[in-house]
Amino acid sequence: MSTQAPVATTPASKAVPPPRAEGGVLSRRRGAVATIIMALLALAWLFPLVWALINSFRDYDYTQANGYLSFGGWTTANYEEAWTRGNFGLHMRNSLLVTVPAVLLTLWLSSMVAFVLARFSYRFNLTMLGVFLAANLLPPQALLIPVFRMFREIPLPLFMSDSGSMLNSFWSLILVNTAFQMGFCTFVLSNYMKTLPHEIYESAELDGASVWRQYWQLTMPLVRPALAALATLQVTWIYNEFFWATVLIQQGNKLPVTSALNNLRGQFFTDTNLVAAGSIIVALPVLVVFFALQKQFVSGLTLGSTKG
Repeated sequence: MSTQAPVATTPASKAVPPPRAEGGVLSRRRGAVATIIMALLALAWLFPLVWALINSFRDYDYTQANGYLSFGGWTTANYEEAWTRGNFGLHMRNSLLVTVPAVLLTLWLSSMVAFVLARFSYRFNLTMLGVFLAANLLPPQALLIPVFRMFREIPLPLFMSDSGSMLNSFWSLILVNTAFQMGFCTFVLSNYMKTLPHEIYESAELDGASVWRQYWQLTMPLVRPALAALATLQVTWIYNEFFWATVLIQQGNKLPVTSALNNLRGQFFTDTNLVAAGSIIVALPVLVVFFALQKQFVSGLTLGSTKG
């Protein structure tokens, strides 16, 4: 009788856990360090604005007695005095009359130029784009005397300018801001329009769409996020522009709101809390525009970032 030897069984080997990924830990540490650095930079960037906002609600005599690092002496009289003494109502109206037409004219003209540069290929395509960008490379101070003399010699009817020329008129600020901002807007819009698929234009041509219809009904709706982002930047730049306003406008009742802060300076001393209140008033319209177009601004900046 044969017997079968029992088969020796070995215990199942224990599952060895996979080694811990060091790359994930390192990436998390880098992310934490980057977050801390960005938070510190954000605090350093916002500190002057927050400090000006705090001091705008403080009394000047209390600040002089207790120092700027103290807290107390809260009042809203600085805003009332700044609005009255700086005549912000008139100067904000002047800035509105310059900023809105200049932004609309800049975006409209630059979008047409960008459409031609992106849609059609011809010999001087890049040269034309370089000419528009050249305006952004020249400092405004280098063109001060030629622009001043040119605007002084250009006549305007009295219903457009009470001075009879481009000087001391809102038209001068509108045109000079449009001329200097068109290069940047044309560059951004042309690069964005080049990412649009050519098939949609081929289909439009087969349907009999004209060039103007391709621009107005096809391209403009597609570049709306980029236009919103540029509109936010243009409102900020043109609204805060001060150099050309002081050169081309010589009448105090036509100066933009950025010059109204000079009216808050005293002859022998300057109430810094009053100037802080005036600065907050000047900055409010830009902040309103930015927060109103914040979603479109961010989406306009990130469009095309995921296209390979």
